[in-house]
Amino acid sequence: MSLFGLHDHNIIALDKAFPETKFTARGNRVKLTGPVEEVETATKVIEGMIELLDRKSKVAEDDVNTLVNLKSGESTARRPQFRSLDDTTGDTIIHTHNGEAITAKTPGQRRIVQSSIENDIVFAIGPAGTGKTYTSVALAVQALKDRKVRKIILARPAVEAGENLGFLPGDLKEKIDPYLRPLYDALEDMIDRDRLELHLTKNVIEIAPLAYMRGRTLNNAFVILDEAQNATNTQMKMFLTRIGFNSRAIITGDITQTDLPRRQESGLISIQKILQEINGIDFVYLGEEDVVRHKLVRDIINAYERFEQKNDK
Repeated sequence: MSLFGLHDHNIIALDKAFPETKFTARGNRVKLTGPVEEVETATKVIEGMIELLDRKSKVAEDDVNTLVNLKSGESTARRPQFRSLDDTTGDTIIHTHNGEAITAKTPGQRRIVQSSIENDIVFAIGPAGTGKTYTSVALAVQALKDRKVRKIILARPAVEAGENLGFLPGDLKEKIDPYLRPLYDALEDMIDRDRLELHLTKNVIEIAPLAYMRGRTLNNAFVILDEAQNATNTQMKMFLTRIGFNSRAIITGDITQTDLPRRQESGLISIQKILQEINGIDFVYLGEEDVVRHKLVRDIINAYERFEQKNDK
């Protein structure tokens, strides 16, 4: 049941993903019947599920979909391609308070993990759904648990602060929280609620708009700037010069989705030219092959890229 899922939900998910293959589950065996290529790919997915089960208490339907979707659509035959999980060393970043393993699921996420080990400042740039923020937060929480840093600071630009926040109800914190909600969501997956509340109260974990970083020096901290495509050049320089002793930083963003005014250049775009040659700073680029959300997200990204290329021409 841990592998096939309650009422064989995981097998049903495989059946939907591989419509020409018939899956028959009996006891601890599953029989696949169908076209050779599709059966071979489905077999690799099941082997990946078995390997995943060695690291987790159970395989969820989302895990199955992730395995299926990782490489789907890359071949001209449009058959799912499976990323080998033979080398699982270092895949697990952290275990949640429920014992679930949070892993680097794609090559791009693995590069973020490795780059964070080797560099003090990492820029993770890629489209929506590639797990940039989630992977970065997992690395920060693990560093805090290992006592490599004393605190975690998560920042995001609130690009509409001067225009729309005034119409929202509540005090300043309540107005800003919607911008920071994705960071809270990631933390709640990794730290139990009581401990998280304690960390937030004692400022061991701090979540704040980017503007709050001005004038500070961030020592012994793991610092994450999320949605950095919405930071101006001035804000980006301000943030990077806050980094203090024994601190690490990951800056994430999607340069195709800036919300800045049309004539204002994103700091994340220009910084690639400014800091490219500095040792200790690395740029990790993720692509549509790293998307781990719904398979349609990958198709949407591709459609936008084709549309923008057509317009450029």
